[in-house]
Amino acid sequence: MNVSPKTFSHIGLSVPDLDAAVRFYTEVLGLYTIMEPTEVFEDDSPIGVMCTDVFGPNWGSLKIAHLATADRVGIEIFEFPENYAPENNLDHHRHGTFHFCVQDPDVEGLVEKIVAAGGKQRMPIREYYPGEKPYRMCYVEDPFGIVFEVYSHSYELTYSEGAYS
Repeated sequence: MNVSPKTFSHIGLSVPDLDAAVRFYTEVLGLYTIMEPTEVFEDDSPIGVMCTDVFGPNWGSLKIAHLATADRVGIEIFEFPENYAPENNLDHHRHGTFHFCVQDPDVEGLVEKIVAAGGKQRMPIREYYPGEKPYRMCYVEDPFGIVFEVYSHSYELTYSEGAYS
């Protein structure tokens, strides 16, 4: 059986302040706004019914915005009433999504912008092939505690020769 690789469509993020998150992701990461922040209600509209299918009855309402990266990957941002931050925002033992990654050849500059905008740098910027190739990476957090990674080069280039050997 031959299975072809799939393309990545989007990732959904939950934040405590949708407007602030849209500003961060557009102004700091340079993402494009596809759909401005919108409020959605539990009702009989197509989107209301779809959300009930996903969240179950009595979800009430939410705010949502759609952004996109330069390579057309979507970032769907949600603000749910009564949302909360986990005690450990980098619980690597928990099953589920661990992080996502953005790519920028200026890792240092982007990390500085993230920190200046209220995010955090979780580690020093590291090289994958010190002295051989300029491939760099760093784990960061947005101002809402969502952990993500910044790479200087594509995923394929970074790992094609075995970055950990």
